[in-house]
Amino acid sequence: MSEYQEIFDQHKDIPGGIIQAYHAIQDCYGYIPEEAVTAAAKAFKVPKAQAYGVATFYSYFRVGKRGRNVIRICESAPCHIAGADEVIKALEQELGIKMGETTADGRFTLEFAECVGQCQSTPVITVNSKPYANVTADSIAAILAEYK
Repeated sequence: MSEYQEIFDQHKDIPGGIIQAYHAIQDCYGYIPEEAVTAAAKAFKVPKAQAYGVATFYSYFRVGKRGRNVIRICESAPCHIAGADEVIKALEQELGIKMGETTADGRFTLEFAECVGQCQSTPVITVNSKPYANVTADSIAAILAEYK
């Protein structure tokens, strides 16, 4: 029996239960471990490819380890036009990683987001879902200092 079985048992008879189970696993671990996807396929009686597809389809889910602080930058047109590229460069330089990567100490992960609903204050980043509006390359160091 897998360590995730209790979570799967709580959700297996609910339509869309695999999604709810993935939420519970991610809440517990901060991400969805690869072995949880394999266990979900077995528990929900679906092919592993389908279980993996559900885990990777939704931008909220993350398969594999991620940092304690997840920084997302909006890549929509308004943010792009307002200077998101410079903010991305500053984030990557300050953290020493590229978009999609996690720092070696496990503190930060950089990810893209579609839209965070703050188009009036672009560019926007979120750190652990907390939005920061009108971000500039010069403001990145101060924002990150809140989480170090």
